Amino acid sequence: MAEADIYEIHDPRFRQMIVMSAGLDELYSGCRWAEGPVWFNDANQLLWSDIPNQRMMRWTPESGVSVYRQPSDFTNGHTRDRQGRLISCEHGTRRVTRTEVDGSITVLADRFEGAQLNSPNDVVVKSDGTIWFTDPTYGIMSDYEGHRAEPEQPTRNVYRLDPTTGELAAVVTDFIQPNGLAFSPNETILYVADSAASHDESLPRHIRAFDVVDGRRLANGRVFCLIDNGIPDGIRTDVNGNLWSSAGDGVHCFDPTGKLIGKIRVPQTVANLTFGGPKRNRLFIAATRSLYALYVAVTGSQLP
Repeated sequence: MAEADIYEIHDPRFRQMIVMSAGLDELYSGCRWAEGPVWFNDANQLLWSDIPNQRMMRWTPESGVSVYRQPSDFTNGHTRDRQGRLISCEHGTRRVTRTEVDGSITVLADRFEGAQLNSPNDVVVKSDGTIWFTDPTYGIMSDYEGHRAEPEQPTRNVYRLDPTTGELAAVVTDFIQPNGLAFSPNETILYVADSAASHDESLPRHIRAFDVVDGRRLANGRVFCLIDNGIPDGIRTDVNGNLWSSAGDGVHCFDPTGKLIGKIRVPQTVANLTFGGPKRNRLFIAATRSLYALYVAVTGSQLP
């Protein structure tokens, strides 16, 4: 795709956020459904999920692509905690796990109020160490991205987990299919995608915003923006508070008020994205069968 065809500018501000001469690099092709990219600056590597192929992949600038873990228990979204450890959502086991420094796996959450979780999807870690994740039913709807099963939870929730005490709380319970999530740079807002239109066009394809109260609760839920092509899946914010979302035609960028200011066109449906590279100014994009990367003129807000 030529550079001139990549960008769709809806607001002049978007020109200052992109590098017009930067090409869209396809780093790997061969996934069935690429998801959950997470950047490790200290290791100069990107990990991501290839869910139906039951594997986690690794990319480094020096060595290219290799398999990081297989089988992966149909792992989907990933992030890192404040100690730099990998936090993962697993469809196959319906749990959230932490990969320790020695490679062992610790189960952080797999049940709520005595019943199995649906299929944890995406996850972020707040600066206080708490872990926030979504729990739609995608991983139990078929055997393609998990294991078909009936949900045990009556609702599809957003959760807050305190890994120190093990306390798990449902902070939002009225989503149809909660998906990607991201904090604003100052952590006063949590954005959560509802991707229910993936299986029913009449259902939501929007991102909601919630005020974070006392670092523990969510309040004042409202629709932040709509996705006009496909659905919102993975989302991330930059240091200026702009929200970058996956979509059917690529990546959509919204300003802090929810106004669409630009798009990055990608040849395949985008599932997720993250900022990475030494300066966190390279956008890594998991899109159906491929992993793409694109340099931008902004910096991602997520740490470490």
